[in-house]
Amino acid sequence: MAERTLPRLFEDSVKAYPGNVLIWEKNGERYEPTTYAEMRGLVHKFAAGLMSLGLGKGDRAALISEGRRDWIVSELGILFVGAVNVPISVKVDELGDLKFRLAHSGCRLAVVSRSQLGKIRQVRKDLPELVTTVVLDEVEAYTPDEIPAAEVLRKGEEFLGFRRPEFKAAFEAVREDNYANICYTSGTTADPKGIILTHRNYTANIEQSRALVDCPEHYVSLLILPWDHAFAHTCGIYSLMRSGAAMASIELGRTPMETLRNIPQNIRDTRPHLLLSVPALAKNFRKNIEKGVRDKGPMVEALFGKALKFAVDYNAEGWNKGRGLTILKKPLYTLYDKLIFGKIRENFGGRLEFFVGGGALLDIELQRFFYALGMPMFQGYGLTEAAPVVSANSLKAHKLGSSGRIAPGLELRICDDQGCELPAGKTGEIVVRGENVMAGYWKNEKASREALRNGWLYTGDLGYLDTDGFLYVLGRMKSLLIGSDGEKYSPEVIEEAITDASFYIEQIMLYNNQSPFTVALLVPNREALLRGLKAKGLSVKTPEGQEAALRLLEGEIGAFREGGKHAGMFPARWLPAAVAVLGEGFTEQNHLLNSTLKMVRGKIAEFYGTRLEHLFMPEAKNILHPQNRIIVSRLDETP
Repeated sequence: MAERTLPRLFEDSVKAYPGNVLIWEKNGERYEPTTYAEMRGLVHKFAAGLMSLGLGKGDRAALISEGRRDWIVSELGILFVGAVNVPISVKVDELGDLKFRLAHSGCRLAVVSRSQLGKIRQVRKDLPELVTTVVLDEVEAYTPDEIPAAEVLRKGEEFLGFRRPEFKAAFEAVREDNYANICYTSGTTADPKGIILTHRNYTANIEQSRALVDCPEHYVSLLILPWDHAFAHTCGIYSLMRSGAAMASIELGRTPMETLRNIPQNIRDTRPHLLLSVPALAKNFRKNIEKGVRDKGPMVEALFGKALKFAVDYNAEGWNKGRGLTILKKPLYTLYDKLIFGKIRENFGGRLEFFVGGGALLDIELQRFFYALGMPMFQGYGLTEAAPVVSANSLKAHKLGSSGRIAPGLELRICDDQGCELPAGKTGEIVVRGENVMAGYWKNEKASREALRNGWLYTGDLGYLDTDGFLYVLGRMKSLLIGSDGEKYSPEVIEEAITDASFYIEQIMLYNNQSPFTVALLVPNREALLRGLKAKGLSVKTPEGQEAALRLLEGEIGAFREGGKHAGMFPARWLPAAVAVLGEGFTEQNHLLNSTLKMVRGKIAEFYGTRLEHLFMPEAKNILHPQNRIIVSRLDETP
């Protein structure tokens, strides 16, 4: 049997789908295609060019670039010669973090885009192993150890002309148990860990992912997530490639913000059949949809709200859609879909069949919203250590609120603190075993031993399986709220529910470190709050306006207490007894969100340590305390 490697997967797809478009890329006025066969020529030249530079089996090479055709050419080029790719996020801006990844992995070569070259130039003087930098774009001048990608391709063409057997031998020497990637974690509590994924880890997970979610060869997907992101890497690039389908890259802007602004038009240009998403992205999509509806006036907004409520009721949890007497509602549902929801889908290109969500918890209300629009957002679960897919919902089988069924060929257990397996419905640690599970952490035997035990990966995530085999993920064990009596509860579910249900709360982090009660750091939705006050003729510069603003925020949390419209969703003891309003949100820029847009709880707690201490003082239980008034009074000031 042929070795199940990523280069072999690519070669098989080229053979099966030579004329299909592999990637659409927009560098000018329109998207231009590159076929599978055309891509093969580029990959072979680039790989041969890397061989001519001395890159060989087992060597590590970093790849730091925005998502684009050259990203795939670069990674496959590295893998074809038997080297190991170290994909690094373009969002790693701290030079110390970048230097750690390059030094720890021992990269002898880096492939970078023009926008990332400056970072490499600043750290290379302290990296003796890094001898060559390949620059994907033209720049005004190159240092002696830099080489343009065009020159690598030229060298590769020359190499293939005279030494093709060497290239063929290098490709055929790649084995499925060889390392393919070293993917670094975000390093939120200590130095990042390098997750070692083999070729078979990836090809196994691609097989598992495609068994969970159908991906026909006519599909097109715009890859919005960073391409070094495990989810986009496996479920986007390689699952599409294995199917003979097409991917499209985002049109790059002059700044990251301009690139983000290109996404809506790029969706309309490429008309994707599926999109990969994370909760933060899904929330932005929802906000834009609701803003578009609101801009059409109060009558349209009221009709949309009525139709949405009707559709949510009709759809239920997806698997029981239209069951029983609700089937009588189908004609009206179809009418709403044609008049309202269909027009919204046109803004997504008109061909979008579903989203697949990963990266963090996706609130069920968000799932119900997109399901009602006829663009289901199916939640999945995974982690980079599992390459990354463990489970997913799909058109074939789904329950809103769950993370779907377990991938075929993967074993999953729910275990207690002693490692004993628990029955269906009982909450414990999610533990998995399969060919997709990592080889370990690079140069970190202690962490490898802790995570991998007898072939099982201990994920550190809490969850349970229902009697139908659907997985429910409740959050990270390290994030647990721990009361003074030792009782534990996962905060993510509560935080997601509050922000999704609230018009005025943008972000919230609950905190309880074995204390008698829980407290919270709260980031208000500045624009919504100011708009709400303006409607009442109030200003945050006045005591009356400050009180009104704080009472609005208090009311949003109060809706989950006894007597509120969301009462009973959680044990009341885990709702915050005291709140600190913040003037700045948690972002990647201030390092309080990681690259997958999850809160870095340790850093947040450390940064706001003084305010958290204040929240446990008696006066802080009144949300109108002076610290909150001061912060609220500044909300109308330009950031």
